[in-house]
Amino acid sequence: MRPSAPLSTVGDMTGMDARDTDLKKELDATLQTRRELGEEYESALVDSFLEKIDQRIDGAVDRRVRRQLAEQQMQTARDSRSPKATDSWGERYGFGIVSLVLAVPLSAIGGGVAHLPGLLVAWAGIVGVNVVQAVRTNPGLFGRRKSSRDGDWED
Repeated sequence: MRPSAPLSTVGDMTGMDARDTDLKKELDATLQTRRELGEEYESALVDSFLEKIDQRIDGAVDRRVRRQLAEQQMQTARDSRSPKATDSWGERYGFGIVSLVLAVPLSAIGGGVAHLPGLLVAWAGIVGVNVVQAVRTNPGLFGRRKSSRDGDWED
């Protein structure tokens, strides 16, 4: 075994700074072990060090992927609570027209059978159906109030 030449520090060789002290310690330990064991173990030591780096990279990639998936899930959850794109103006307009067309015979039947109380019940039903439709297409229609001091919406 021939004596190895003195090696420079890890920071000099790699440009590492204090941000990754654990990796620096691992490399220092690998280089020290190489000095003690000699060149015949060099490839095994390098392979071991590279395996540690691979594990570190895999861990960082896994964390990033999990974070991005969580962000996508949060965005999907937020988007699912917003009004649906299928609730178009035409659908709301058509519902209003059908409601008014059906209001005529319902009013006649209610007023003819039970007079004023029947007419009031028929129109209460018509108004109730339209309120339910309005709330379905505009979530939070009656639940939000405009704040007078800062202009933000409050629940």
